[in-house]
Amino acid sequence: MNIPLNSFHLSAFLAVAREGSFTAAARILNLSQPAISHSIKLLESDLECRLFEREGKSVRLTQAGEQLEVTAKRIFNDMDTARSEIKNLGLWGVGRLRLTSPITICQHLLPSVFREFKESFPRCKIDIRTSDTHQAIDDVINQDVNLAITLRPQDDLGLIFKALFSDELIFVVDPLHPWAKLKQAPLSDVKMQNLIIYTKNSSTFKMIEHYFSGLGVSLRLAIDMGSMEAIKEMVKIGLGIGIMPAWVARDEIDEGSLVGISFGSKKLRRQWGIIHRRTHSLSLAEETFVGLCRTAAEEFH
Repeated sequence: MNIPLNSFHLSAFLAVAREGSFTAAARILNLSQPAISHSIKLLESDLECRLFEREGKSVRLTQAGEQLEVTAKRIFNDMDTARSEIKNLGLWGVGRLRLTSPITICQHLLPSVFREFKESFPRCKIDIRTSDTHQAIDDVINQDVNLAITLRPQDDLGLIFKALFSDELIFVVDPLHPWAKLKQAPLSDVKMQNLIIYTKNSSTFKMIEHYFSGLGVSLRLAIDMGSMEAIKEMVKIGLGIGIMPAWVARDEIDEGSLVGISFGSKKLRRQWGIIHRRTHSLSLAEETFVGLCRTAAEEFH
């Protein structure tokens, strides 16, 4: 493997190229002329080519020197940019927020959070991806993101869980469904209903399946979808019943296009929160984001 070029030698080279003289370059860099000459000789030896043609007391670049000048300028510009970017990270409101969240949380919780967040950190770059619980946990563990809004992990996994809110899963039906008039879901009737569920491989469905299995009820799955918004539309036209948290269907329930039905006396609740690696110390921006999420989540209880 080639040894990287010496930045001091490159700096001397650029000074000579700019000034056209070893003596002038030495004066600009506050070095001796022999020190400049020695740097150029070492650089030429390293690259195995001549970089300057000597013309009396002045010098001019060879073809190789011209090529190196272009590259060296780009290298030093990149170094200046890197120094500036790293320095800016220490300034108020500058940094990066890397997180993942289910798309439903992105739609219902995060818009108000980001509006407040941007007022305090206007120059903070937000990098957000959407994923469900299992993928979100993997993303945090693999350090693809620093934060994840997710359901409480069942295992420790070296993670810290900061609670946000808990919610209750309910049935949602169209207003003409028999349950809408009854205002309840008879347990004996559940197994005969066409169920429209959110992603069969999700943690939420596994919770639902476990809940009804404990009651001796097997579910009849009609449609498996990856969007809560789409599920609501399917329920509205009578294609089946949906199961979702009350806050997702709040607007539709309030306007009467959907009817929410409780599971009964035994509730099915989930705990939401923000996870991060135990070894990751939250930045000021991340701490602020967590606090804003907790405030916004108060209406989800």
